[in-house]
Amino acid sequence: MTTSGSNDYATFRRALRRCAPSLVRPLPWIEHPDPWAVLVSEVMLQQTQVSRVVGPWSRFVEAFATPTACANAPLSSVLRLWAGLGYHRRAKALHDAARMIRDEFAGVVPRETSQLRRLPGVGEYTANAVASFAFKERVAVVDTNVARVLARALANRPLSAPEARAMSQRLLGRGESASFNQAMLDLGAQFCRSVPLCASCPVARVCRWRLEGGADPAPRSAGVSRPQSRFEGSDRQVRGRILAQLRGSSLSTAALLARLDGAEPARCRLVLDGLIRDGLVERRGRGVQLAGS
Repeated sequence: MTTSGSNDYATFRRALRRCAPSLVRPLPWIEHPDPWAVLVSEVMLQQTQVSRVVGPWSRFVEAFATPTACANAPLSSVLRLWAGLGYHRRAKALHDAARMIRDEFAGVVPRETSQLRRLPGVGEYTANAVASFAFKERVAVVDTNVARVLARALANRPLSAPEARAMSQRLLGRGESASFNQAMLDLGAQFCRSVPLCASCPVARVCRWRLEGGADPAPRSAGVSRPQSRFEGSDRQVRGRILAQLRGSSLSTAALLARLDGAEPARCRLVLDGLIRDGLVERRGRGVQLAGS
């Protein structure tokens, strides 16, 4: 069987709603009343484990309680608060998004997905997540976790990205959509993992893959991410080390390279040039510093 009928959707929907309270994770941005706080969490969660986001998110929204506060701050302040999250281009994108919200949306996070997607660093998933969780819009949220659940529990076959989006939207049904989207995310994060915990999964009895068997359909489905490249010894690691040094103060290029002991100087110069092109670091005289310092 290669398609899911209406009964399959209704059965799975009921099973998930019954177990949803037991899936809730104590994350500070869940049910948060401020759309800006929700947007910050969604940008930070891109490519970053939840456990690493809680602390930086709390410090960030305390320092920048509104988009305008973030927009009015120098980028260097945003980069300093981004410590520990990696992928620092997201910090610049969030700062640019805050400036757009200040200048084009009167300091108020827009609620329409079409407007949200205009913001730097906001793609389809992030726009839908903010629209759903902050504004209770009836849009499905499909990330890696949700894509695994759909491919295994509903379809028992690999899904294309458009199929996954359509299936998730149909699965919402008529009930409250934000809590349902959150339950899907929680189920995927805690049970329907890359190595699934089927024996203890609360919806295992209605999962088509568990009932019908066959090869795991999740790894071949659109939306299921591939393993990240090795961090140790990578350019990403060198970028992080450079930014960590510059969070303290500006440095001459020679002093910066001296602090990156163990890293090849020629490679460090190339990585530094990349950070400058990305707008995260800037030159001042013979030195370098975080952009906007």
